[in-house]
Amino acid sequence: MLQLLPITDPIAPARRGACPSLRQPMATGDGLLARLRLPERRVSPAQLVRIAELAARHGNGQLEITARGNLQVRGLSEHSAPRFAEAIEAFLPIETGLVVETPPLAGLDPTEHADPRPLATAIRVAAAPLAPRLGPKVTVVVDGGGAITLARLGADLRLTALDADRWLLALGKTPLGTLATTAALPATSLILQRLAELGPAARARDLDPAAIQAELATRLSSPAPLPAPPPLAGLIPVRDGAALPVALPFGSIAAPVLAALAQHATSAGITELRLAPGHALLALGAPTALAAFGRAAAALGLLTNPADPRLGAHACIGNEGCASGFATSRALASQLLDALPTLFDGTATLHVSGCPKGCAHPRPADITLVAQPGGWAVVLSGRASDAPLLLIPHADASAAFARLAGLLHAHRAPGQTSAAVLAALGPVRIAAALGPHLP
Repeated sequence: MLQLLPITDPIAPARRGACPSLRQPMATGDGLLARLRLPERRVSPAQLVRIAELAARHGNGQLEITARGNLQVRGLSEHSAPRFAEAIEAFLPIETGLVVETPPLAGLDPTEHADPRPLATAIRVAAAPLAPRLGPKVTVVVDGGGAITLARLGADLRLTALDADRWLLALGKTPLGTLATTAALPATSLILQRLAELGPAARARDLDPAAIQAELATRLSSPAPLPAPPPLAGLIPVRDGAALPVALPFGSIAAPVLAALAQHATSAGITELRLAPGHALLALGAPTALAAFGRAAAALGLLTNPADPRLGAHACIGNEGCASGFATSRALASQLLDALPTLFDGTATLHVSGCPKGCAHPRPADITLVAQPGGWAVVLSGRASDAPLLLIPHADASAAFARLAGLLHAHRAPGQTSAAVLAALGPVRIAAALGPHLP
């Protein structure tokens, strides 16, 4: 029988919205989580090996690269977290203060419109006096364009290079206008000052775009359109070599696997890696070295094929490593992706969450499955915490989605994507397909 089910959150509401860092880890269902912000996202293979060793010693041995390209270590305790932080800081530079993000290949990508690093550094320095009054989640993106952009990542304030001397300024998702490079720092400083005046809880949504435009009227010109970001695929040419992206399945990796990956990088002659958006690492080196590294990464279970449907799927560790989880999220996600490639073709986003908190993907997904004691709650075009459409018993999930795949096949026009067919079918027919057939 289909059941509507209210979602309850086993994590205390006070935990939501926390922003973990190395020295201020966040409580999760499997202990404390520490986030490492690395300058320019750079890390050497030897540093990765050491991080993996410390993650296994002080945590539960699970590490993650987030959607924004930050490194996280899970399963720390109140006792081990300070020791982990001290050990990390002994050999690895950690960035603090206002979050100012640049693309992982900034300064190396010959196709970028401008090197964003000088402006990003100037913004960090100028914002330092405001740090006590800015919230820990306030984020500035300075995007020079190129092969890997940050266009898909949210930001309170965004500067996107149009050419060597023009930047498009946006407040949240609202374009404000175009600035010359010489005006970019004063404009950014003014907006951050306005946020600071509202206090640490303020974000871009709390500012009036029209009022900010009026204050910057003498510096702004009309907004210019931005080209769509290119898909990330294969070897990326950079100055003095190339970069190869390898992604972590569901953004997670065990410490021994990370250490082995780093050792393969050293064996291939690769001396530098960079964390990248999309739960990925970028290896930098000669094409022949990267080819050897890519083969080793694939053998370890990392994703090297840009068409792999797992790149568009999200799943937390579930009850395999988290006290809040009600089921094995990644096992179900892998099963569905492998068995139903026509349904999960990379266009329809799948999110499988072990509990309603939805840590693996806080944003809406086309299909979200949320583990509950009695089964999987199905949410369409929403977040894990949203009201579910129906509840599927745990044992029936594979068969239910096989029926949905059959329905899509029957209604799919030539060339039509799964996302388009799902939108056309609507929730009533999707619920009927996922539910058991009536006699």
